[in-house]
Amino acid sequence: MASIGPQPTAPFAHSLQVQLRILRALFMREVLTRYGRHNIGFLWLFVEPMIFTLGVTALWTATKSVHGSNLPIVAFALTGYSSVLLWRNMPGRCIGALQGSLSLLFHRNIRVLDIYLARLMLEFGGATISFTTLSLLFISIGWLAPPHDILEIAGGWLTIAWFGSALAIWLGALSHEYELVDKIWHPAAYLIFPLSGSAFMVDALPKIAQEIVLYIPMVHGVEIVREGYFGSAARAHYNLGYVLPLSLLLTALALFQVRKVARVVVPE
Repeated sequence: MASIGPQPTAPFAHSLQVQLRILRALFMREVLTRYGRHNIGFLWLFVEPMIFTLGVTALWTATKSVHGSNLPIVAFALTGYSSVLLWRNMPGRCIGALQGSLSLLFHRNIRVLDIYLARLMLEFGGATISFTTLSLLFISIGWLAPPHDILEIAGGWLTIAWFGSALAIWLGALSHEYELVDKIWHPAAYLIFPLSGSAFMVDALPKIAQEIVLYIPMVHGVEIVREGYFGSAARAHYNLGYVLPLSLLLTALALFQVRKVARVVVPE
């Protein structure tokens, strides 16, 4: 006889519900820890990157910076610097993150990876809201034409986010074993910044320089975003057959390093 009582939740569905509650709680903890309840509080999540992006856009516009193309400087700065905030801030937030959150690991359902994922959600959300808000603002006041292909922009944005997330988790887990990671990443990020495609189009470079910069993974994502924004006006150079497998490999390395750290980490 079939049971008419409440059916038990499937193991996978129950595990997913628990996982989502954990990430939500850790996400809110990160928001309150970083921004608090004072002034505009949570709004700093996207206001802060907006201020940086607006500042760079204003500086480039005022100085009439040369970026190697005839694309509008406002749109060029917006797509470039917003992308930088996405891939650069993720590792910066994950490096050393575990050391300040060891007490959370006393909760049996919280894992090392959850701590990194919560921080990545915060960074991705802030950069995405900032990019979207500024785009809508500039379009509404006539500084920026509507994008050519929103789906292509989203694809490029997610490509940058995937690489940045994998890099962040790998460096974050690695930093728990080697303090030198923190010392190396910050100057490395500044050195990579001018080569990341934020301030130039690959097509404007000499052939030999194009071949070199296309080894840098985030360049491909920026090129896709700009092609989505400007359409045929931007001659983009990218290779998904390179950047996606590389991101997948980096993800595997990150998960392996997280697993290694999880075996030896001691909650405090």
